[in-house]
Amino acid sequence: MNKTNQTILTMGLALIATASLSAANDWENPAVFAVGNEPTRATAYVYADRDAAIANVRESSQWFKDLSGNWKFRWSPTPDGAPDGFEATNYDDSSWGTMPVPGNWELNGFGKPIYTNVIYPFPANPPYIPHDDNPTGCYRTSFELPKAMEGRRVYLHFESGLAGMYVWINGTKVGYGQMSKSPTEWDVTKYVKPGSNLLAVKGFRWTDGSYLEDQDFWRLSGFDRGVYLYSTANQSIRDAYIVAGLDKNYDRGTFNATFTLRNHDAKAATAKLQIELLDAAGKTVFTTSKAATLPANSSNDVKISLNGLKVLHWSAETPNLYTVVATLKDAKGNTIEATSYKVGFRTSEIKDGVLLVNGKYVLIKGVNLHEHNPLLGHVRSCDYLMKDFEQMKRANVNTIRTCHYPQSTYFYEMCDKYGFYVIDEANIESHGLGYGRENVAFNPEWDPAHMDRTQRLVERDKNHPCVIVWSLGNEASNGDVFKKTYKWIKNRDKSRPVQYERAELEDNTDIICLMYWPIHKTIEYAKANPSRPLIQCEYSHAMGNSCGNLKEYWESIRKYRSLQGGCIWDWVDQGILTKDENGKPYYAYGGDFGAAHLQNDENFCINGLVLPDRTPSPQIPEVKKAYQNVHFRAIDLAKGIIEVYNENLFTDLSQYTFEWQLLSNGKPAANGDFTVNVAPQGKKQVTLNLPKIKAGEGTEVTLNVVAKARKATEFYPQGYVLAHEQFAMGGTFFTEKPAATGSLEVLKSGDKEVVCRSGNVEVRIDDRNSLSIKKNGKPVLESMKPNFWRGTTDNDYGNGSVTRQGIWRCAGANAQVRKLESLVLNSGEVEVTLTKWLGDVMCDWVETYLVHLDGSVDVKIDFIPRRNDLPEMMRLGVRLTTADGFENLKYYARGPEENYIDRCAGTPLGYYESTVTAQYHPYVRPQACGNHTDMRFVSVDNAAAELNVTAVETPLQFSALHFTDEQLEAGLTKAQRHTSDLTPQKKTILTIDMLQKGLAGNDSWGAQPLDQYRYRAEQRSFSFTITVK
Repeated sequence: MNKTNQTILTMGLALIATASLSAANDWENPAVFAVGNEPTRATAYVYADRDAAIANVRESSQWFKDLSGNWKFRWSPTPDGAPDGFEATNYDDSSWGTMPVPGNWELNGFGKPIYTNVIYPFPANPPYIPHDDNPTGCYRTSFELPKAMEGRRVYLHFESGLAGMYVWINGTKVGYGQMSKSPTEWDVTKYVKPGSNLLAVKGFRWTDGSYLEDQDFWRLSGFDRGVYLYSTANQSIRDAYIVAGLDKNYDRGTFNATFTLRNHDAKAATAKLQIELLDAAGKTVFTTSKAATLPANSSNDVKISLNGLKVLHWSAETPNLYTVVATLKDAKGNTIEATSYKVGFRTSEIKDGVLLVNGKYVLIKGVNLHEHNPLLGHVRSCDYLMKDFEQMKRANVNTIRTCHYPQSTYFYEMCDKYGFYVIDEANIESHGLGYGRENVAFNPEWDPAHMDRTQRLVERDKNHPCVIVWSLGNEASNGDVFKKTYKWIKNRDKSRPVQYERAELEDNTDIICLMYWPIHKTIEYAKANPSRPLIQCEYSHAMGNSCGNLKEYWESIRKYRSLQGGCIWDWVDQGILTKDENGKPYYAYGGDFGAAHLQNDENFCINGLVLPDRTPSPQIPEVKKAYQNVHFRAIDLAKGIIEVYNENLFTDLSQYTFEWQLLSNGKPAANGDFTVNVAPQGKKQVTLNLPKIKAGEGTEVTLNVVAKARKATEFYPQGYVLAHEQFAMGGTFFTEKPAATGSLEVLKSGDKEVVCRSGNVEVRIDDRNSLSIKKNGKPVLESMKPNFWRGTTDNDYGNGSVTRQGIWRCAGANAQVRKLESLVLNSGEVEVTLTKWLGDVMCDWVETYLVHLDGSVDVKIDFIPRRNDLPEMMRLGVRLTTADGFENLKYYARGPEENYIDRCAGTPLGYYESTVTAQYHPYVRPQACGNHTDMRFVSVDNAAAELNVTAVETPLQFSALHFTDEQLEAGLTKAQRHTSDLTPQKKTILTIDMLQKGLAGNDSWGAQPLDQYRYRAEQRSFSFTITVK
């Protein structure tokens, strides 16, 4: 991804065409990438009868054998070091280790995991690969050929291959393949024998194909997916291409299918193909059959077309699936084999300049998804995929872009079943070669390799209704070959649009899918009356504590028709779970595992909306709010009238229940439910039966409205909140306090300190700790310091704030006290003024304290710059440090998740109770966390005392953690830091801020927050009251 300003390694990029094709090794020859393999086909399994095909449990078929498991394995750091003759059946492998298949070498003790984004992990000189550093793995496994497969065609299927691999069976070479993320299959009939057989594989970490696999992820070797055998008769259903669409009125279904039948006999054969379409209940929609003549040693296509089918439509909202059962019978009517395919009737097209699904304008509420497992690397287990789907459904995600390769077949089956739109991307990325003519995409010798990857994508996934857009790849320049692959897909599949980011505004993309455009640029595009929609293939880079201004993105998207959403980069933090030298667990990223000396891009792989174990990050509530499908708008709140808008395309609101709640100063005061059903894309006004809640000075009233799931699903429980909105009903929290009562005694008064006591509360104001408070002689508040810095986020590093605003880092710690003055007022209260000089930034800082008779303290901060050339501020506030043990937390602010000024739409204002420990979010690389905006009050307490901070006149912000900003910050440059490096303090660090810079959200390598979320250094004041109980 073009996400950094990294220098692209170009050494040796002068392409000498004639030399490249004369390379001695297959793995350094772009013309050699598939030797002896079968053409890619749609995923399907072979069964003995119709019922088994309908059930479609591949392990139940007598003609299927799973070869996955622990294979014998020998690793060598170089190809020359691999053992000779290991493929022989009599080779002694007793000294070898084992390797799980699927499994990644580097996570099983063989080699180092490397994470890099753009720059290749080897010197870039296509098609060549270093011979002295190209780890090579040799596999051996034995299997028994099932009796049922004897005398039949036998196929060896790798669900994904390696960067390059040779395959032998029983000592005889079967073929060679290059493709780490697409299937590779060989007909091994002539190589297998009854009884025991030996499968041997020699694989390379790098090949010339690796130049096309420069994705932004961990560079791991080994089989990411499974391996199996299957068999067919000599006459078989070899492939099927099924287009299940809709008529021009988007009403009745259309069925156009091509079944490829294959005959391996030396003489022609006749057969009959029976096709059935079954609905979800197993009811037959239609049955048809066709006789076919199968030429000797050849294939024949059987075409079936039907129109006017009364079917339910497929969409992400209504994933209605049908089963196509194909049964092949011989001339006598005996079943040769049966198979099945899931299909959904839907359309996907660009019409009138926008993307339509089933004729409806669709918003792409998307994410990018890598195959990642924190324990197994690229071997993503089914349970992790279901965790992904659970969190996506809960966050209202409707689209997944497969970055940047086809994913496992199980992924598409589940997207079909549960309803996700998929932008399916070819396994092509070569940004490490640049975007000019030096990229191999401009070299015709590399055209077949590009085309092969494109065809494998389409041919395997062509029947999945979830796939609504094909993608030619990612960041591989817009070389001439992409005009060819675009044309090939358009000719092969006319039922879907095709996109390609690097085409930018050229003709070989149906969708403008440029990445990381700022909001103003997307608006400029929309205003230019474009003929193609803008759907950013990547936006809102979610690295660390990020995703600011998502609300503003979606305000623009919903305003302009040609802006149809995008896919957030990306879904999951690609951290790998490991332990430090003390046994503490942490998630590793680039440069870990002893690979700091190798090319790496540090934590640039840590940019997901969920942690590696799929725990949601604090960005998720913001995504959920931006992507929600039900919206509420105030019409006349005094009368309780709101408008409900159903943004769904195909479903009404009967799937939701609706509730309202009135809050008084954040606490529930009244609640109820209401009924409304709105047609798709419709609006309806509703009058809520709201009681009168008194609002005024000291009491603010808010109205929360929520849409909940009426029924439980596989992904969320009944009553789960899917959409919400909050409205201000009137009143204000802020009011004049009544005069305090009590007796205040001045214990000490001088130019260094002032000490007062009221009852069991002692207040000290001095030139060392500023403000400290004790209760019953025990410390409660230990100090208060000016605070201008935060535990710098990834975006702070990326946009240069760490250096550009670095003058603020130590401004508070280096503050010098100029004078302390005190005055006992006629009321008996004590006013203390503590004036400080912030020499780092040449500003005055004045703390004015008013100690009331009851021991509460009003604090007023005046910040007065004495120069006009200061950089913008990171934050403006104070840091309060409590004594040990202040763990319980109560607050009236936005929550419950952390939020920031440009990422707070998903966290409503309310009263919350929590703990200080729970405020820490374990970002994989430690950084600022735990902030809450719109704070009215916050309190922390232990068994002996409670410290309460209440904003005066205007809301403030706060965080309460057991970590200081210094603990969460890496310094001027990022350090290799992890959660295991942090040790929580027993003290609570309570920050109170007037302002804090936004997080930013366009990208993580330069984008600043929107202007309204940035703050100049100018004279400012804020106030709050501290009370100890």
